[in-house]
Amino acid sequence: MVSDVGTFGAMFSLSEWASGDYLLVTSVDGVGTKLMVASMMGRHNTVGQDIVNHCVNDILVQGARPVFFMDYIAAGTLTPEFIAEIVEGLVAGCKAAGCALIGGETAEMPGVYLDDQYDLVGFVGGVVERSQVISGERIEPGDVLLGLASDGLHTNGYSLARKVFFEVEGLAVDSPVPELGRTIGDELLRVHRCYAPAVLSTLADLEVRGMAHITGGGLPDNIVRFLPKGCRAVLERRSWEVPPIFELIRELGQVPDEDMYHTFNMGIGFVLAVPEGLAEEAVARLGERGETVSRIGHVAEGDRGVDIL
Repeated sequence: MVSDVGTFGAMFSLSEWASGDYLLVTSVDGVGTKLMVASMMGRHNTVGQDIVNHCVNDILVQGARPVFFMDYIAAGTLTPEFIAEIVEGLVAGCKAAGCALIGGETAEMPGVYLDDQYDLVGFVGGVVERSQVISGERIEPGDVLLGLASDGLHTNGYSLARKVFFEVEGLAVDSPVPELGRTIGDELLRVHRCYAPAVLSTLADLEVRGMAHITGGGLPDNIVRFLPKGCRAVLERRSWEVPPIFELIRELGQVPDEDMYHTFNMGIGFVLAVPEGLAEEAVARLGERGETVSRIGHVAEGDRGVDIL
């Protein structure tokens, strides 16, 4: 083992089995209760992309390139059509990320899951040279924090979102929401964005000192994971646009701002820490590669933590 507990991806040295100083970087995760929205919609061809992209983003944080992916699907009742729909999304996600879907497991477990319930878990493996690992240890006061826009909720906060929209407001999945310009079901099933293509190509050109995938725990609990001792992240809330879906959840559910920022990505799905002198070029490079980039804050001296002003 090379990494400590708490990193986004677990790192294991391959030096005993292969030439060169390469590390295997792995991550495993699930789609969570977003699957319940997929079941309500009767649409299962996007959740496969969700889990691939979520896992790939996790190992991307340490600079790893995804190599292979495996899946686990468990349900009360399995049908070929249902499995094919999920795998359609897995294949699309793996193709976009440039990794191979090498296998998986399907399990039919009546009694554990109801007939209309299922779980989807993914496991990704990637590689990075030890000298190219991004750990955050080189971050220093004055570095700039860049945020890459998210595509909605991604795969976190769905228990709260479902309660607000379906229980408190009594909406159906096909209810149109004017503020969103689409139905609530279509909004909640937006695919978790994959940042690997743009970020990996940028890493080849520019120095990036730290990265975070903004998932459960939001901006405060994920950015702190890459900060070294003596460094504190200061975010300027007005520096990026919060999508309407988050404002709706806050207003309709009367959710305090602190809970919103610890539950959702709030419009920022991935964060990079770069030297001040490279920030402008990094924004341009990432923008050219299809990302919406905001300069969301900086690193200051202080105790490890995150301030949102």
